Amino acid sequence: MKIALDAMGGDFAPGHLLEGARLALAAYPAITTLYLVGDAPQLQSAMDAMKFSDPRAVIVHASEVVAMTDSAVKSLRQKKDSSIAVATDLVKRGDAQAVVSAGHTGAAVAAATVKLRTLDGVERAGILSPFPNLHGTCGLIDAGANVDSKPIHLVQHAIMGHVFSHTMHRVARPIVGLMSNGEEEGKGSELSKAVFARLKELPLLNFHGNVEGRDLLNLPLHVAVCDGFVGNILLKGCEGTAKAFLAVLKEQLTASPGRKVLAGLLKPAFKAAAARMSYESYGGSPLLGVNGVVIIAHGSSSPLAMKNALRVATEMIQHSVNPLIEDLIGKID
Repeated sequence: MKIALDAMGGDFAPGHLLEGARLALAAYPAITTLYLVGDAPQLQSAMDAMKFSDPRAVIVHASEVVAMTDSAVKSLRQKKDSSIAVATDLVKRGDAQAVVSAGHTGAAVAAATVKLRTLDGVERAGILSPFPNLHGTCGLIDAGANVDSKPIHLVQHAIMGHVFSHTMHRVARPIVGLMSNGEEEGKGSELSKAVFARLKELPLLNFHGNVEGRDLLNLPLHVAVCDGFVGNILLKGCEGTAKAFLAVLKEQLTASPGRKVLAGLLKPAFKAAAARMSYESYGGSPLLGVNGVVIIAHGSSSPLAMKNALRVATEMIQHSVNPLIEDLIGKID
């Protein structure tokens, strides 16, 4: 199993990424080669400083880095030796089976779409972002790959989400919901109404119907379908809400000596709740529908998050998710 890591992407590159790589190599012996793609002298210096030495970790030089301010499309044309481009090329040539990046999401999506192409029958790839809720994990797709979508794109995303939940989370009949502004069948935009009608006709899916924003966290959903414009806003809105809530909670728990004592007693419960809802446990979001495994990690990923992003990549390879997607996509009109 060979995986390419964009070692220069993200807010804390290359340090957190290299530490995550070391943790992953120690935990997952199935990884036979982990390509660390980026500025070779800088990576080697960082590895020497942290005493990271493993024969399975192979540095592949890339002279450029895509900055967060760069245009995704322009970076693909103008920075052909960027770490994300070189890492994706490794998958394109068959030297690696997966690429993992915590860098520029748009650049990662563009590189994967152009260089790897989509799977047979798939018109648009979609980002599936794991969303912890009261019943387990719900995969929100699309979380930002496509801001403008057609009904067929969302129908295919529903199928890809179904396959991912079934194979990766071992759910026998994943429950699929369609994000809308009301539960009733007639609610929603023209796009969501057209998608609803199509999903309702697919017996291979366990289609719940329309779901609202609050249902994402409360209902026993396994897949929530929407276009990338809505999905990205929803994802970042929830992320911002969680951060604000934690900030207010911390402020209130330290407002008086008595509350500080109470907070100390409740610390194990707070830690357990935070761990359950933390993105670190989920690692990264797969870009489903491309001809290869692509995992997009959070820009501020910790070493633990990067370790788990690499874990998701190994599991997708092991479970042959892409062939299963092609098979099921081929069964719809």
